[in-house]
Amino acid sequence: MIENRPNAPLRRITIVGGGTAGWMTAALLSKLFVRGYEIRLVESEEIGTIGVGEATIPAIRTFNGLAGIDEMEMVRATQASFKLGIEFVDWREKGHSYMHGFGKIGQDLWWLHAHQLWLKMAERGTVKPFDHYSLNCLAARRNRFCLPNPRLPGSPMADIDYAYHFDASLYAAFLRRQSEARGVERIEGRVETARLRPEDGFVDTLVLADGREVGGDLFIDCSGMRALLIGQALGIGYEDWNHWLLCDRALAVPCESAPVLTPYTRSTARSFGWQWRIALQHRIGNGHVYSSAHLGEDEAASVLLADLDGRPLGDPRPVRFAPGKRRKAWEKNVVALGLASGFLEPLESTSIHLIQTGILRLIALFPGTGFNAADIDEYNRQTDFEYCDVRDFIIAHYKVTNRADTPFWDYVRNMAVPDSLRERIELFEASARFFVHGKAELFREESWVQILLGQGLEMRYDPMVDMVPEAELAAFLRDVEEVIEDCATAMPLHSDFIARHCRAPIVANSPR
Repeated sequence: MIENRPNAPLRRITIVGGGTAGWMTAALLSKLFVRGYEIRLVESEEIGTIGVGEATIPAIRTFNGLAGIDEMEMVRATQASFKLGIEFVDWREKGHSYMHGFGKIGQDLWWLHAHQLWLKMAERGTVKPFDHYSLNCLAARRNRFCLPNPRLPGSPMADIDYAYHFDASLYAAFLRRQSEARGVERIEGRVETARLRPEDGFVDTLVLADGREVGGDLFIDCSGMRALLIGQALGIGYEDWNHWLLCDRALAVPCESAPVLTPYTRSTARSFGWQWRIALQHRIGNGHVYSSAHLGEDEAASVLLADLDGRPLGDPRPVRFAPGKRRKAWEKNVVALGLASGFLEPLESTSIHLIQTGILRLIALFPGTGFNAADIDEYNRQTDFEYCDVRDFIIAHYKVTNRADTPFWDYVRNMAVPDSLRERIELFEASARFFVHGKAELFREESWVQILLGQGLEMRYDPMVDMVPEAELAAFLRDVEEVIEDCATAMPLHSDFIARHCRAPIVANSPR
């Protein structure tokens, strides 16, 4: 029998927890749900947020546009800089680095993608490193940035893709101002427990520490790793991926700014994990992500503090996490977003993106009071696919490597990986080909190519490349390289662009 429950519009949306996840949710819902909905957010000043995620990917611009956010106003308010990609240092082997740049790589020849052409000529030793065929990569290496110019169709300058580095706590505060101006009610208080309806187990009310009660029709759990509603109240379990992703701890510390404002994130592989470096306008964010099974906190802090650009602006703050996801992100009348729904280490800056896609997915499948099972099941299917897709991409950074200098690297290099990743790697080895497995896939062919090439995967090129005479191939790639070089040279310095268009108010360096 097909279920046919009443499905009148619900009215009360209650968000549990602030931070990036809570205020992103409030900002977008309050912008799009212009009438008929009461949106409240419950958070406590007593409970701190993790807030170490400062790097984003280009899709954040879609969210900002939907939420009605002025780009330059946001950049100034959050001490932001721009991001063209990620530099990976010492991941393939010590002393080696490569870029994972956003946007297009070179130009196609017929249906053949640029990396296929490059692979053939690289065998002959007649091409430059792969970074020279992507404008984002070359511009990042030279600390240059500008916005894309749609008045130059056909030029790489029209296809510049970018994201941001920002102070996550300032971003949440910025979104809070936007949300409250549109009528979101913020309730200060610590949620003590959730009271369930006896007839169906749905969440009925939140009970705060001071005895107040807050009701709702739909509850959005943004309570972080505590998962107050989805985990504690509704008992949805957690799928642990620590056997593939060994890192389960992080230490974060800001330091003084460096002379050069870099338009990219840097990830440097360490003996038992990796270290991030993110340059903002007013400081540099740093962190050491590591495996607690291999390294103690004091040793991890020593590694972190030994490689900063300037004086640390506080003590390293520890963060514990479990790589994995909730078995369901939506159960009954609770939807979990952010850390309440799962966590994948910040290697490819996906944490904020997973919040964004969770919100958009909720809007696409927004329930009525009937909370139809088909909508909930579809939400959970799409969430599972997305988490597994991102998981595979992150695991690939560890699996494909020449490093074997510590037990950590020896394990990840030899470990069995999910079949979905194993099959993708085998296809790349055979012909450097890529096919989309689902519409929700986050990382495109350009990303997989740059990571697997950069990590040192040996792959054969598509045999169709042999139809092109080598002299024509060489001339084509030389033209691409020269155009990329000219465009990168014409771009202003990243620091000059910010000074001209979106310099934040000057503040003294201070710990977060």
